[in-house]
Amino acid sequence: QVQLVESGGGLVQPGGSLRLSCLASGSIFSISAMGWYRRAPGKQRELVGIITSGGSTNYADSVKGRFTISRDHAKNTVYLQMTSLKIEDTAVYYCNAVRVRTGEARFPDSWGQGTQVTVSS
Repeated sequence: QVQLVESGGGLVQPGGSLRLSCLASGSIFSISAMGWYRRAPGKQRELVGIITSGGSTNYADSVKGRFTISRDHAKNTVYLQMTSLKIEDTAVYYCNAVRVRTGEARFPDSWGQGTQVTVSS
């Protein structure tokens, strides 16, 4: 069974920072590339960035240079460090194992509850 638990969201002013965490089932974490996704109000879920099992990362253009993904294998946890936050970063953030070639979630029926990030002055 796949379990994904996101945390760390909150309300932050523009220009601020947050770090999100995603605790994933050990069975998928150790072998999978992991992705952070987000869904803004009225929009479809989009891929924010990816980290492979070896630690290579790739980001959407909209967050490149501002967001950093890392992972701790010992804790089965992937992180999303967000800096220089903008109002348009407001969304519910999710994680999932990801298919690197397509950016699609490997377990589309097993999304966690997500964590709300609100950027507002």
